[in-house]
Amino acid sequence: MQYLRIATLALGLVCSSAASLSFAQDIKSKIQVCGACHGADGNSKIAGTPSLAGQPKTFLENQMVMIREGMRNIPAMTGQLDGISDAEIVAIAKFYSSSPAVSQAGDMNTALFNKGQIISKEALCGTCHLPNYVGRDQMPRIAAQREDYLFYSMKQFRSNQATGRDTIMAASLYGMSDDDLKAIAHYLSQLK
Repeated sequence: MQYLRIATLALGLVCSSAASLSFAQDIKSKIQVCGACHGADGNSKIAGTPSLAGQPKTFLENQMVMIREGMRNIPAMTGQLDGISDAEIVAIAKFYSSSPAVSQAGDMNTALFNKGQIISKEALCGTCHLPNYVGRDQMPRIAAQREDYLFYSMKQFRSNQATGRDTIMAASLYGMSDDDLKAIAHYLSQLK
């Protein structure tokens, strides 16, 4: 009887290890698919595609669930998260949240940077995104994000077209000009 228990336990450990290995390999292959657009390490090199590296884990999980469930429509993401389980989403979010964010910004325009810094401070962006703009919980990291993506996103928020995302941003950006948004995007993209 004792041998049967030991054999059953050993079989259970082998099966558990095999399942864990299979899950890890599956996550690795899913991250490779994500990396085709978002960068192998989560730092996007493709215009209009956000970097995922260094984003808060909760933010990434929430966004992936909303995209998977059709609550946030991103044409390039259509079907990409179909069939992805919650456990897989958590694992993918963990990978990207632990990857360091690296700015993909070009040369700094000092006047634009300074203007963006002032506007960001006056608009109290650091209240939700933290003073260093690294985000927290469900608030995204905006420091070191792609400049083009930040500008596009802020324009969507300002015009109430950012479905599936925090509506307080529409009020925060109300009345800002495109030039203001460009300055903020330039400033934030330059941060480390």
